[in-house]
Amino acid sequence: MTRTAREVAQLVDHTILTPHATDEEVTAFVQEAPALGVWSVCVSPSRLPLNADLGEVRTAAVCGFPSGNHHSSVKAIEAALAVGHGADEIDMVVDLGLLRSDPDRAGADIACVRNAVHGALLKVILETAALTDEEIVTGCRLAEEAGADFVKTSTGFHPAGGASLQAVHLMHRTVGGRLGVKASGGIRDWKTANEMLDAGATRLGMSGTRSVLAGAQ
Repeated sequence: MTRTAREVAQLVDHTILTPHATDEEVTAFVQEAPALGVWSVCVSPSRLPLNADLGEVRTAAVCGFPSGNHHSSVKAIEAALAVGHGADEIDMVVDLGLLRSDPDRAGADIACVRNAVHGALLKVILETAALTDEEIVTGCRLAEEAGADFVKTSTGFHPAGGASLQAVHLMHRTVGGRLGVKASGGIRDWKTANEMLDAGATRLGMSGTRSVLAGAQ
């Protein structure tokens, strides 16, 4: 499928989660968003509220990032604070150990955050490179049962890697259009971005948005 840079930009969460980024660097990055035409900016919750005129660009924040091994109540408080400080969307990391060993508790972890942010869109990061196909399917089903809006491949910080076409396709097939699918982690060029969309992604998380979109020309 042929897409324009404008069409792809509207599916992008323009993301800066680098731990050592300064306030000035985050502000400069965020201020690029309206001109790039992206869907949202995604930042660490400590950067909120954003002191920038973003127009119609939405604000997303991460929760339980990047390990997912925070207590569920801490994740819920973190997410609620982020929404209170202007986040329209929350990208939470599920507890991977629970997902692999105790799915009921992993589902409760997601539900705890869902209940804390009723008005916000919720994405659940599964860290798919660290999971088997069966575990990815389980994670997708748990996210759907808990009322999440999206499942997401990766934080971009796990040593196992980021998004893969196989994982995106499996997630897309599992949620069947009932949830969105966000591909994130390692999308650094125009070709890869489009391959992820062709595989079933409905949102892309990228830090190199400008260079990726430039690849359409």
